[in-house]
Amino acid sequence: MRVLLIHSDYIKYQVKNKTPVAEEIEESYKNGAFEEALVVFSSIEKEDEKNPEAIARNLVAEVKKTNEEVNAEKIVLYPYAHLSSSLGAPKVAVQILKDAEDALKEEGLDVFRVPFGWYKAFEISCKGHPLSELSRNISSDKEEEEKKEKKPSKWLIFDNGKAIEPKEYNYKSSDLEKLVAYELGEGASDEGEPPHVKIMREKELCDYELASDIGNLKWYPKGRLIRDLLADYVYNFVVDLGAMPIETPIFYDLANDAIRVHAAKFGERQYKTATKKDLMLRFACCFGAFRVLGESFLTWKNLPAKVYELSTYSFRFEKRGEVVGLKRLRAFTMPDMHSICTDMEQTLKEFDSQVDMCIQTGIDLEVNYEAIFRATEDFYAEHKDWMEATARRIGKPLLLEILPERKHYWSCKIDFAAIDYLGRPIENPTVQIDVESGKRFSIEYIDENEDVQNPIVLHCSPTGSIERVICSLLENTAKEDGKSPILPLWLSPSQVRILPIGEKHLDYANKLADTISANDIRVDVDNSDDRVGKKIRKASKEWIPYIIVIGDKELETNNYSVTVRKTGEKVDMTADELINAVKEETKGMPYRRLPLPRNVADRINFK
Repeated sequence: MRVLLIHSDYIKYQVKNKTPVAEEIEESYKNGAFEEALVVFSSIEKEDEKNPEAIARNLVAEVKKTNEEVNAEKIVLYPYAHLSSSLGAPKVAVQILKDAEDALKEEGLDVFRVPFGWYKAFEISCKGHPLSELSRNISSDKEEEEKKEKKPSKWLIFDNGKAIEPKEYNYKSSDLEKLVAYELGEGASDEGEPPHVKIMREKELCDYELASDIGNLKWYPKGRLIRDLLADYVYNFVVDLGAMPIETPIFYDLANDAIRVHAAKFGERQYKTATKKDLMLRFACCFGAFRVLGESFLTWKNLPAKVYELSTYSFRFEKRGEVVGLKRLRAFTMPDMHSICTDMEQTLKEFDSQVDMCIQTGIDLEVNYEAIFRATEDFYAEHKDWMEATARRIGKPLLLEILPERKHYWSCKIDFAAIDYLGRPIENPTVQIDVESGKRFSIEYIDENEDVQNPIVLHCSPTGSIERVICSLLENTAKEDGKSPILPLWLSPSQVRILPIGEKHLDYANKLADTISANDIRVDVDNSDDRVGKKIRKASKEWIPYIIVIGDKELETNNYSVTVRKTGEKVDMTADELINAVKEETKGMPYRRLPLPRNVADRINFK
């Protein structure tokens, strides 16, 4: 069942015409008006016919839970076929809604059920608070899932071969302490806007696009450059490790059994489209990668094999009140690598290799990661020595979660998280051992004995979503008290800025810019009429890593006093010395050209 819950100021409806499946109604039901109502738009689906009683019970539970939060005066059950393209039988749908109506009335709620099978005109006013628009996917097995989820995990700190209770651990890293507190429900809440939201706007990287759905951003040239460089960085990294780049669609048909079952793992976060087919926007590159691998001829000699895709975009229908800045979006860019392995021994070896890759991305991005190792009790019991050895490879203490039983497709995974200015985790790289998808998606290989086998699948995002990487970088600048905020040099939109003091110095400044630019360095020239002091302040506000002022002395000597933002020093350099310094600091990192006019005065203001 698909449900859309709207907390409304009012809703009015009027019956117009019958459909062939319309239920018979009295005259009084042909129109209605309700104030301060929780309106429950619902589509009963074919899948619901298997256990309509459970669907009705779970619908009632969801309505009660939501109404406890919004405290509406009335409940209006409104049949709405347009939420799904896989509708159930009308007779079953009416019975589910009647059962839900009766059960809610027994709870003492004021409930009205709008007639089923009629064309209706309606008018609704949504209140507009964070919980006023909620979508839900009601399934018959939700009751059992909730019972399983209530079983608590066990939490430990892995440190130098020892497993220690979190409350007994002596924390040396404040970031780890904040991560543990958050995971155990004792840390900072998710309320409050993180600093990066203001920074992303001030620096003209990106902003909310109000003409789109919430959680969909618009990107300006500087932000687009950073995204592209990060995408290039991951591409180069995974290809060097032997991954094969592919590209697959963003829409998938939920009539496909394997896709529907895998998508159900993401429950209410499925981002669906209103078409004749029941299509879902992908939440990662899994569907496409699995189908490519499932259609390939593979032998044990090919494995481990890796395919990689940069999803522009992936989609998750996050709750409206939880969408914020670059940290949590409905549309995001996910570097996604999938590896298939013959057995667990090969899987664990490959897992360690990918953990090393994730650690390296933190070093290259200059972001501190804290790690959470998660595994089921069965997996931990069987592979405890390996998990402890992997923890030692990371070289720092980490949090361990032992789940009582498997409730997802993975039996073990590791998550790396940066910590934002407010003390909350930003989920970044991950590696996951998937023990379900090989069989579900009919991925097969021929083993040494010429028997057909299903492989184990590793999911890996070496950096996490590109947007969260940028979020981590910006939050990092807000945390570093006493330091001038700056991005890594290879990601800085303008790496060098030249400031001519007067008009007579402009030609020289542009010739110097030509020399620097020819060495794959992004350089611009502030050719505005501002005084040099204002030019310096503007460059500083834009976090320009290297600033050169050009006056009469520089024209004569070809030697420059360069302000280095990272150290705060002024260093005398020639053009060659500056070029060498930048090249050395950006060695091995991808390069793209300046995405803006070189002359600053020629640029438009995107804010």
